[in-house]
Amino acid sequence: MLVRIVKMSFEPSRIDEFLSNFEANKNKIRNFEGCDFLELYRDQNNTNIFFTYSYWNSEASLENYRHSDLFKSVWAKTKILFNAKPEAWSVNKLASLE
Repeated sequence: MLVRIVKMSFEPSRIDEFLSNFEANKNKIRNFEGCDFLELYRDQNNTNIFFTYSYWNSEASLENYRHSDLFKSVWAKTKILFNAKPEAWSVNKLASLE
């Protein structure tokens, strides 16, 4: 399993556009083949900063998504709203406690 974390910083006046786009597409992303989990977080102090946190079956599954029409459509509407370059990490989970 691969965990993908993406940090995105938005122009404050464009946050509602981002949230609307995420709401319209979150189920499609979560149900994309190879995606097992999806969450969206918002920074408590810098409220224009958001993170997506997703689980993928493999790096190949994530790459299939990143080359899909769904990703291209969502990303085209998202990237124009940024006020800083997004950052992304693909990580392996080493421990999980509940």
